[in-house]
Amino acid sequence: MSKLSLSFPSDFIFGTSTAATQIETAFEHDWQGSTSRDGHVFERTTDHELRLTEDAQIIASLAPAYRMSLSWSKLQRGPKLELDKAAVGEYTEFLKDLQKRGVQIMMVLHHFTNPTWFTSLGGWEREGNIEFWLDFGKKVVDTFGEYVSQWNTFNEPNVYVTNGWLTGFFPPFRTNPLKALGVVRNLGAEHGKMYDIIKSTYPQHPVGISHNAVIFDSENFVGKVPAFISDWWFMDYVPGLFKKADFFGMSYYARMSYDPFPITHLDTPDKIQHYGMAHDDIWEYHPEGLRTCLDRYWKKYKKPIIITENGICDESDVLRQQAIIEYARIVHGAIAAGIEIRGYYWWSSWDNFEWHLGPTKRFGLYECDLVTKERTARASAEIFSALAHTKTIPDLASM
Repeated sequence: MSKLSLSFPSDFIFGTSTAATQIETAFEHDWQGSTSRDGHVFERTTDHELRLTEDAQIIASLAPAYRMSLSWSKLQRGPKLELDKAAVGEYTEFLKDLQKRGVQIMMVLHHFTNPTWFTSLGGWEREGNIEFWLDFGKKVVDTFGEYVSQWNTFNEPNVYVTNGWLTGFFPPFRTNPLKALGVVRNLGAEHGKMYDIIKSTYPQHPVGISHNAVIFDSENFVGKVPAFISDWWFMDYVPGLFKKADFFGMSYYARMSYDPFPITHLDTPDKIQHYGMAHDDIWEYHPEGLRTCLDRYWKKYKKPIIITENGICDESDVLRQQAIIEYARIVHGAIAAGIEIRGYYWWSSWDNFEWHLGPTKRFGLYECDLVTKERTARASAEIFSALAHTKTIPDLASM
């Protein structure tokens, strides 16, 4: 079999993905003004709101689908207020532009960020605040639903709650396991209610969640306990709270091994080298783990799977080019083995502000200049575009 003969089903969806907060200039949200690990302040990110036409062109060139979110703080300036007309107009024109270019949309209703007015009322820790997000979500569905094909209610609640209430890396920067438990339960309850809201208006739209999948492992005996606990919380308990779903959305980036502390290229590069681990600029690079996670969740839930995020942090772009092909082959093999996978979204379309790590951590198929914000296609952009638009795995040697 030649390398060019591996093709995906005609209805398989390829796309790229971003999050509003990471590409738009900060607007009254709980990340605004925070300082990232690389020293950048969360304010100006990639000037997306100033480059909507250019970015729509980039998105359409990369793939026929796009996974995105909207800025809650920009759209809704207070509890249960009507959506801001100017913000609605801006987003509507952008979505219309993508629609004209043949790009279908997966809309994410919550991607890690909350308005400052919401956090001032107690945020997700207060069960009574659920009604505020449900109100926002319903207004988004009513206002923008005609441009949407699929929905994610929450992006990676396991990452969001772990970093917000256990490690303290994300707002509200807490380390309180009891609070974490309460928050994730609130998110699970809210997901179920939002699922019903979306389906009541757009019964034909698939609605799901996006869970971050990780291979948790250990390098020695003392690493087994933290790996086991992490796997239970991240991979079993949290996903189990989000029961209503038409598909299981899954992101995958890495294997995380313990000895007994997490081993990453970011924090422990000496250990990465010691154990001989392949890596990108943050984590161990372990592409075969994607298949392990696909097998696990297909066996557990028997629901269609959409890979809502997959990618690597690689400023050089060399590993990224290889990774696109390796991951595509893994997904193709999983489909051939009988796993129902309906789509695959690459993270990300262009470099963005990588949350608490900052904008120097590069995930984009397009480079985004830190100062000018100019977008420049990397070699990986051509490779992914060829894969996404032909639904055939390209031969790197011929490109």
